Amino acid sequence: MLTKAEQTTEFIIQTVAPIFNKNGYAATSLSDITKATGLTKGAIYGNFKNKEELAVAAFNATVKNMLRRITDHQSLSNSSLEKLFLITDFYRNYYNYSQELGGCPVLNMGVDAKHQNPLLLERVRYTITKIKSNLAKIIENGQKYGEINSKIDPILYAKRLYTMIIGAIFMTHTLEDNSYLLETMDQVDEIINNELK
Repeated sequence: MLTKAEQTTEFIIQTVAPIFNKNGYAATSLSDITKATGLTKGAIYGNFKNKEELAVAAFNATVKNMLRRITDHQSLSNSSLEKLFLITDFYRNYYNYSQELGGCPVLNMGVDAKHQNPLLLERVRYTITKIKSNLAKIIENGQKYGEINSKIDPILYAKRLYTMIIGAIFMTHTLEDNSYLLETMDQVDEIINNELK
């Protein structure tokens, strides 16, 4: 059971996470935070050292939720090959899901933090590395059990597939056209069928 202080901290994070994700770090003011939460500046800074600490906590919470959803979707199958298809299935519906978050947190914060906030950028880079590493592990596991071609480089393919996915997310969000994600996921499925099997 969370203490009252922990509940307040969690409430602040959950309330401001979509605001940071949508507006970016620099464009999110303390006034935005107090207005959204209904709390005073003192209450905010009683729970967080500064705006940067809050932004990092908000990013971490958003990404944790996103990665949990992907993991839950992958768990629908024990097959490594099927897990890859479940990833593309997840991203076919990602545009609607990420709208609730204020956009894709990895993309939004990555671009926003690049020139403004080294600590946030470090968290984004860590998240990207983790996603690529998880993809590579799925491929390696598939090779181990003979589902995936043993001659391909798991790290190279993980990098390639995630680059295609994040590029499609960028195009979908920028142009507000989900066909970029849908068509790219079809292309990723073709790579899985023709190159990874």
